[in-house]
Amino acid sequence: MNAEEFHRTREFADTPFGRIAYVERGSGPAALFIHGFPLNGFAWRDLIGELGMVRRCIAPDLMAFGYTEVAGQQDLSFAAQADMIAAFLDALQVDRVDLVGNDSGGGVSQMLTANHPARVRTLTLTNCEVHDLWPNRMLQQLFDQLGQQGALAAMKIVIDNPAAARGAFGAAYEDPGKIPDEVFRTYLEPVLATAQRADLLRRFIQAAQTDREQLISAAPRLKQLRVPIQVIWGDADLFFDVEPSLNWLRQNLPTLSKVTVVPQAKLFFPEEHPKLVCELLEEFWRSAA
Repeated sequence: MNAEEFHRTREFADTPFGRIAYVERGSGPAALFIHGFPLNGFAWRDLIGELGMVRRCIAPDLMAFGYTEVAGQQDLSFAAQADMIAAFLDALQVDRVDLVGNDSGGGVSQMLTANHPARVRTLTLTNCEVHDLWPNRMLQQLFDQLGQQGALAAMKIVIDNPAAARGAFGAAYEDPGKIPDEVFRTYLEPVLATAQRADLLRRFIQAAQTDREQLISAAPRLKQLRVPIQVIWGDADLFFDVEPSLNWLRQNLPTLSKVTVVPQAKLFFPEEHPKLVCELLEEFWRSAA
């Protein structure tokens, strides 16, 4: 899927949280893919195209991201995002999903599974927030930089400058030079389009402390899960520390059946290694069935 197809095939679902933008491919049991910051459903373009042969693959834009339309004062925390996803699934008349999350989408996925366990058939987490182990120094520095007055407005210059965009995103990709130019515009253009949209993004960042508290409070529910879980983790991630995160997940998710570590992979590795992730998902879904 290229950017033109992503824009052409976008749909919207009306929910109490707003109009939720999404794309979907394929048919069969539903699989839901939740992106991270500051991306949107386009992050899953190669996976949903391939996995559409075995699943109805749905990739929404979270609140404050992509083309989803939300009220100005809408709660943007992980728990609120999870409640939105539950309402979104209701709007699509989807009961249960194979859930896949990356980065902040992994944090939202944990909250959805903890608070709405009946909606989740299986859970796959890739590099993401874990309990109280974040933000590490690198992520806190990013939060601090983006929280400065005018920082988001200044980011507009990278929309029309692929080289600058690669510099801005470089720490999250193993090889940003291989990411097509259109990807950065597709991610940044909608979230920086207006002052109101930039304010939503800023409020999402400001909710980090609340998000951390929510994940900590969700730990007892996560420990009681009966949902099959796998973890796929890039070992060169600069934003979420590898060993502490994996150790916590192994010790606290009783149904975690498989952990795959991807050498040299960084935060957004599902974009760079879609074939590997597709193979791991299909294998996991078959074994869980």
